[in-house]
Amino acid sequence: MVEATNGRSAWQTFRNGSFPLVISDWMMPEVDGLELCRMMRAEDRRLYTYVILLTALGGRGSYLEGMRAGADDFLSKPFDAEMFRSRLHVAERILKLQSEVSQLQALLPICSYCKKIRGESGSWVPVEAYIAARTDTRFSHGICSDCYRDEVLPELARHRG
Repeated sequence: MVEATNGRSAWQTFRNGSFPLVISDWMMPEVDGLELCRMMRAEDRRLYTYVILLTALGGRGSYLEGMRAGADDFLSKPFDAEMFRSRLHVAERILKLQSEVSQLQALLPICSYCKKIRGESGSWVPVEAYIAARTDTRFSHGICSDCYRDEVLPELARHRG
């Protein structure tokens, strides 16, 4: 667990680390909890951060404002410890699901015969084209010794034969 004394300190701590769960007070000095939520959501992070916003403010308007700022949950103070624990369990379930989705999104559907990759549009493209479109990688082609032995030599023998 990491604690911050104010919103600016919380922001710096967040930027320098990876936090699956952030519990923030709405009213903090320097940067309030709403602005902290907005700044965290503006970060392009690979891993999701679940945010619980704590506040002495109550009512529908405060709840909606917290949700619009990017909070995942909202708890009015003083809060019930059992309710807080149950919300932490919900956060844990959601973070686990998010992790599973991230793992599935990282899988590349690849044809076991021709090695083409199915892109986002559903079309099959050569692996080189797929990677080149998403990175600065360039390719040169050759034939490994196993493929030369198993593919090229038998093909040459057929043509000679």
